Amino acid sequence: MAHLSSQLLIQRGRPKSDRLGRIRSLDLSGLQLRPEHLDPKLLCRLTGLQELDLSDNQLDTLPANLGLPHLRTLHCTNNQLRDVTILDQFPLLEELSLEGNPFLTVSDHLKISFLLPKLRKVNGKEVSSTSSQLESLSKELASRVSAYWEKFVAALSPEEEPKKARAEFVRSAIREVRYGPESLSEFTQWRVRMISEELVTSRGIPVPKADSAKSPVGTRAAQETKARLGPSKRQDNVPLSSPCPTKRTRTSLSAEVEGNPGDSGNKQPAVKLEPLHFLQCHSRNNSPRDLETQLWACAFEPAWDEGTSRDASQTVATCGGEAVCVIDCQTGIVLHKYKVPGEEFFSVAWTALTAVMQSGHKKCWNVLAAAGLRGLVRLLDVRSGFCCGVIRAHKKAIATLCFSPTHKTHLFTASYDKRIILWDLGMPTDDCEFQASQLLTLDSTSIPLRLCPVASCPDTYLLAGCEGGCCCWDVQLERPQKRRACEVKFTFPEGSEASGRRVDGLAFVNEDVVASKGSCLGTICLWSWSQTWAGRGHQASVPVVVLARLQWSSTELAYFSLSTCPGEGIVLCGDEEGNVWIYDVQQLLSQRPPQQTVPQAPTQILKWPQPWALKQMVTKTMVNTVVASPSLTYLTALTDSNIVAIWKRQ
Repeated sequence: MAHLSSQLLIQRGRPKSDRLGRIRSLDLSGLQLRPEHLDPKLLCRLTGLQELDLSDNQLDTLPANLGLPHLRTLHCTNNQLRDVTILDQFPLLEELSLEGNPFLTVSDHLKISFLLPKLRKVNGKEVSSTSSQLESLSKELASRVSAYWEKFVAALSPEEEPKKARAEFVRSAIREVRYGPESLSEFTQWRVRMISEELVTSRGIPVPKADSAKSPVGTRAAQETKARLGPSKRQDNVPLSSPCPTKRTRTSLSAEVEGNPGDSGNKQPAVKLEPLHFLQCHSRNNSPRDLETQLWACAFEPAWDEGTSRDASQTVATCGGEAVCVIDCQTGIVLHKYKVPGEEFFSVAWTALTAVMQSGHKKCWNVLAAAGLRGLVRLLDVRSGFCCGVIRAHKKAIATLCFSPTHKTHLFTASYDKRIILWDLGMPTDDCEFQASQLLTLDSTSIPLRLCPVASCPDTYLLAGCEGGCCCWDVQLERPQKRRACEVKFTFPEGSEASGRRVDGLAFVNEDVVASKGSCLGTICLWSWSQTWAGRGHQASVPVVVLARLQWSSTELAYFSLSTCPGEGIVLCGDEEGNVWIYDVQQLLSQRPPQQTVPQAPTQILKWPQPWALKQMVTKTMVNTVVASPSLTYLTALTDSNIVAIWKRQ
């Protein structure tokens, strides 16, 4: 492609004119343009240009000072843009298209909204309210920078030069001030630099006297932060996703917490959890009136890098309706929203892959698998927001997904076709796409609802909670058979009538203890894998060795999925009233037999906080799923009424 010429601009401009200054719309798409082809001296003659299309070119940036003072619409799809800050030269920009730029992240979308205050649409979606989200984030960063400023100034000696001290403050603030998820670190560091530079410019560096008393650092800022985290008494229409606007509702009442209900003798202290965010981020057509979309599954993101000190669990993926959302629990920001019209997502699962880069260093790459009604598994790269693979796994709906804890590319899919399939995703191609291969097919006599690799031997056995009970398969890849029937069916001692009941909740509490729900109404069963397996012999049907029973709701409704927090010894389950049942079972499991026969009451019950939506209080809802981060810092509950509820441990 040669450099642009006046003749080419006139040929591709609208309306037709022999003067560049009269052109209002210009199409420069598909010309293999690189940045050096965009001559500012030529383009600045387009003084009346309002719409510019640069799609389908080879642009990794734009030249500065293009001189387009009236530009309102810019299309840059399918390029190689790596930085969006150059767009601040178009302050009147209202519509922007950036799809197909694989290097841009959610941080870049937030930068765009900050730099372009008049922006109304990004990639065809309204973002007019994103300023509220950015304002909240910027306030928190400003508060933290201010607190760090007080600490920094208090530590200065009278001999230090103010100019050097100011530069050092900016550098150290960028390094030390943290807020939000790792995926927003680029944006937060960018804003911290701005805030820090503004702070030192406005205040200078006041050097303290040698004998001055040092006050507590950041006290006021910390108090302001704490106040903001409490539940608000208003309905707040705030966009939570970028670039997709959604609605946030915040609770109007503090959550009631019942500690140690009942007379069970359970003396474990209740965990103090405060409601933090209530989000309607799965709404169809982004409608705030959608209180009907059912939300089914959520999973916390694994650590970004091995050995990281960050609680990577603050990022959670949720699914329901036609959307999968990735949410930062700390800020309530929806980092990504992936929608497939006509789909209904039932399950999500994360895996952390280690990719070897061209430079030879290793990089951790988190991939999210999502599946549902259509029987397809979609593999999402959440950093870029791209779907990097689709597996046509089953002809019927997929009920649940599960990655192997030892083989990061091995994925189990369980379907309404009564089959479980083990897939190997392999590593992505140079085009960042997966090409999965099928390893095993496991046949079930009923629909599998929950999957759980056995904690002590995940490469050997897979447990599944099914409509017809709890089943186990041998999944050793060394065996020649690639299609296998159920190896063992586990029965529960509630009687022959109950032994065939569905098991709709299943998870390991530790290396040995399994928590299961559904075999008997009103209880959750804790049983020993090792003791049960030791008594198997050659039987095809084996009674489980029960260690304890936990009291739960007496509802006859099904599909309330339980979860566990193994590092904390916690079992969690929602119910039909919007409550969250929390069981601390560490002390219970440490007791020597015989175990108590009476079902143990929960350690505590989080009552539904009754948030406001559509100027009405949402008084009751079903909590389908409750999942906690590994350290129990955050707890996420999904409901039948399109509400994602997030609590934070105090």
